[in-house]
Amino acid sequence: MSKRFTLKTLAALGAVAMGTLLMSTGAQAQQKLKWAHVYETSEPYHTESVWAADEIKKRSNGKFDIQVFPASTLGKETDINQGLTLGTVDMIISGPSFAARTYPRFGIAYYPFIFRDGDHLIAYSKSPVFQEMVSEFRAKTGIQVTAYTYYGARHTTAQKAFTNCAGMKGIKIRVPDVPAYRATPEACGANPTPIAFAEVYLALQNGTVEAQENPLTTIEAKKFFEVQKAIMLTGHIVDGLTTQIAPHLWNKLSDAEKKMFTDVTQEAAVRATAKIKAREAELVDEFKKKGLQIVQVDRKSFQDAVLKNKPLTSMGFTQSDFDKIQAAK
Repeated sequence: MSKRFTLKTLAALGAVAMGTLLMSTGAQAQQKLKWAHVYETSEPYHTESVWAADEIKKRSNGKFDIQVFPASTLGKETDINQGLTLGTVDMIISGPSFAARTYPRFGIAYYPFIFRDGDHLIAYSKSPVFQEMVSEFRAKTGIQVTAYTYYGARHTTAQKAFTNCAGMKGIKIRVPDVPAYRATPEACGANPTPIAFAEVYLALQNGTVEAQENPLTTIEAKKFFEVQKAIMLTGHIVDGLTTQIAPHLWNKLSDAEKKMFTDVTQEAAVRATAKIKAREAELVDEFKKKGLQIVQVDRKSFQDAVLKNKPLTSMGFTQSDFDKIQAAK
C-alpha cells in the first residue's frame, strides 16, 4: 500500500511539474519591469512614461508589464543610473549628464549655450553625431538610449535679483554635480553646490543655498517658486532627458521588440516635449501673478564669461562635435 501510494504521489508530482514547465515555456511568460525617474507624477516625463508602459504592454500582447516609479522612489538620479548596470532597474529617464560620467562625450550637450532652443536640441537628437554617440555608449556600457525628450531651458532662481554675470558672484547656488552644469556659475564667480534633486526645496527653504537653476516647468512642479523671490531668464542650458534601457533587458529583446520599445518611447518623448513647450510658454506670466520678479538678463555677459573661463576644450569636449551640433537642423 505504501509503495503504491508513493508511486501515485510521484506520478502526480511529475504531472504538476510537467504542467508548470509547459506553462513557463508557452507562448510567452509575462515579464515585470521597473522604469524609474526622479520627476513628479504631475510632470509629462511621468505621465507619458505611464502611457508608454501601457502602450508597450498592449503592443506586446501583455508580455511586458512595466511599472513606472516616479519622484526618486527607487533612488536618486545617480542611483537609478547605476541601477541599469546593477540590474535593479530596467528602464530610466535621466539627463545624459549622468551617463557622461561613464561616456564623457555625451556631456557636450550640457555645454552652456550650445543649443539655440528646444527645436535645435531635438534636431541634435536625430543627427548622425548623436547616433554615433549612442552606438559608442552602448558598446561601452550595454545601455541603449532609445529617445530624447526636451526638458526645457534652464533659468536661475534666487532670493535676490541680478541682471548679468557679475551679479551672480558669490551666490551659493545648487547645481547638479556635473562639470557642465557648474560651468556658468563658476565662470561668473558663484559658489555652485551639488545637492540631490529631491532635497533642493528644503535646501532653499532653510538657506543651505540661496539659488538654483532649472527649467520653468520644473520650478513649477517642484514648487521652488514658493521659496525663491526672483527668476532670472538666463537660459544658459537647453536641457534634455534620455530614455535608457538596461543591457540585461535590451540584449534579451528580439529585433521586433527592440523596434517596438524604441518606437513607443520616441512617441512618448514627442508627446512630453510638446507638453513641456506649451507649459513653458505660459509660465512667465503665471509666475509674475504669483508675485515673483521676472528678470531679463544680459545673456551675452554669461556667454562671454563661459567662453573665457570655461572654454570647450578645457572641459574635454571637441570642436568637431561642437561644429556638428551647431549644424544640426
